[in-house]
Amino acid sequence: MTSHKTTQTMKPATAAKKLGVYLEATPAEFQEGTVSRAELNALQVDPPAWLQELRRNGPHPRPVVAAKLGVSIAGLARGGVTEALTTEQIEALKQENPEWLQKERATQAEVRKEAVRIKEKQAERAERQSQ
Repeated sequence: MTSHKTTQTMKPATAAKKLGVYLEATPAEFQEGTVSRAELNALQVDPPAWLQELRRNGPHPRPVVAAKLGVSIAGLARGGVTEALTTEQIEALKQENPEWLQKERATQAEVRKEAVRIKEKQAERAERQSQ
C-alpha cells in the first residue's frame, strides 16, 4: 500500500498575506492561480523582481502600513486610512505627522507598556509559585 502525498495549496490571498504584499498589486498570474507550499517557500527564499518591488515601494496591505507607522490596524481605520498605501505615501504621512497619527502612536506605546507590565507580573507570579 503506497501513500500519495498531496500538494498543499493555498489561495492567492493567503499567499499574499504570508508574503506581506497587497494582493491587488500582484501580477495577474499570481492572483488567478493557486500557490503551493513549495512555491511560497521559493518566493520567500528568492523573491522575483515584482515581489521585491512590491515589498520596497508598495502598495502595502494595512498590516504593513500599520507596522510602518507604528500604530494598530484599528488605529489606521480611526485615522481614516482604509486603503493600501505606497512607501512614498507612508513617508509623507510620517512627515505630515497629523494629530490622529500622534494620538494613535501614543495609544500603541501605552498598549506595549501595559503588555510588558502584564508579562512581568505574570513572570513574578510564576517565580513565587515555583519557590
